Amino acid sequence: MQAVILAAGNGVRMRPLTYDIPKPMIKVAGKSLIEHKLDALPEVIDEVIIIVGYLGEQIVNYFGNEYNGRTIKYAWQEKLLGTGKALWQARDLIKGKFVSLMGDDLYARQDIENCLAHDFAILAQIKKGPSRGGKIILRADGHLQDIIEGEHNHEQEHFMNAGLFVLNPKIFDYELVKLTNKEEWGLPQTIVKAAQDFDVKIIPATFWEQVTDIEDVKRVESLLKK
Repeated sequence: MQAVILAAGNGVRMRPLTYDIPKPMIKVAGKSLIEHKLDALPEVIDEVIIIVGYLGEQIVNYFGNEYNGRTIKYAWQEKLLGTGKALWQARDLIKGKFVSLMGDDLYARQDIENCLAHDFAILAQIKKGPSRGGKIILRADGHLQDIIEGEHNHEQEHFMNAGLFVLNPKIFDYELVKLTNKEEWGLPQTIVKAAQDFDVKIIPATFWEQVTDIEDVKRVESLLKK
């Protein structure tokens, strides 16, 4: 089975660290963010496709074509046009059901395995109060209805998209959804479109850490060292 890691971003919020190094190669607790992700992948994953862009040659030169017995392939995203466009760069390399992960987030192996039990799944974290990102909206029957990006503040618990998706090649049959007022095409919003035809499971995360800025690096490093 394959995993796709979206690692093309330029890491603006991580500057000055990302002036000379791509964000997914920043080290936390002795390993790069990508290495943490590769080490968390279940054994069933035997091939990894890394979507590279900004300073991507550093990622290619570091990992080459293999990492701990897994084949590594690459696809390039020359223009940063959102997560949807990023994943679509790997379209011709996908062979079957796969998992897509963000290049700068940390996940738990068990959560990935729980998602892989389904044909379509989204890893989600339960939040309460202020949150930022993709809020998952479910219908009364629990079916995925929408994912709304932005700032949220709700007293009731709600699911936030963790950026880890299990998909199959049928996702590429759908036209990418363009984000409002942005030159970006969103993968989560395209999955919402697919949810009109498929049951997309929402899987609660036991561990999900976003690494978006320097303060996150310090916080996550302290957490992992414990």
